[in-house]
Amino acid sequence: MAKTLEGLYYSKSHEYVKVDGEYGYVGITDYAQQQLGGVVYVDMPETGDEVTAGEEFGAVESVKAASDLISPVSGEVEEVNADLEDNPGNVNKDPYGSWIIKVKLSDKAELSSLMNADDYKKYEESLG
Repeated sequence: MAKTLEGLYYSKSHEYVKVDGEYGYVGITDYAQQQLGGVVYVDMPETGDEVTAGEEFGAVESVKAASDLISPVSGEVEEVNADLEDNPGNVNKDPYGSWIIKVKLSDKAELSSLMNADDYKKYEESLG
C-alpha cells in the first residue's frame, strides 16, 4: 500500500495539499504516482493563474497514461515547481517532496471537504 503523510489534506482524485500559513503546496499522492508509472512530463499552470477547487489545473503524463490534475483548493498560483520541467520523474521518486504548484489559498474552509491521512488510507484500501 502507498504511504500517506500526516498533516496533509487529500482529494479523491489523488492530489494532496500541504498547508503552510496562507499557502498550499499541491502535488500528487504516492498512490497516484504508483498508478501512473514513470512520469515523463508535468503540465503546470502559469504563475498568477487562478485555480479552482475541483477543477483541472494541469496534467501529468507517464509512459503508461496521461492524467488530469484536479486542484483540491482555490486560489492564485504563486509558484510552480520549475524543477519538474527538467526532472518530471521526481514526482515518482518523492511525490510528497515534489509539489507541483504553490497556491495562495482563497478559502481555507475548502480544506474541510478534503480527507485527512487516515481517511485517505481507507479510501485507497477501498479501491483494491
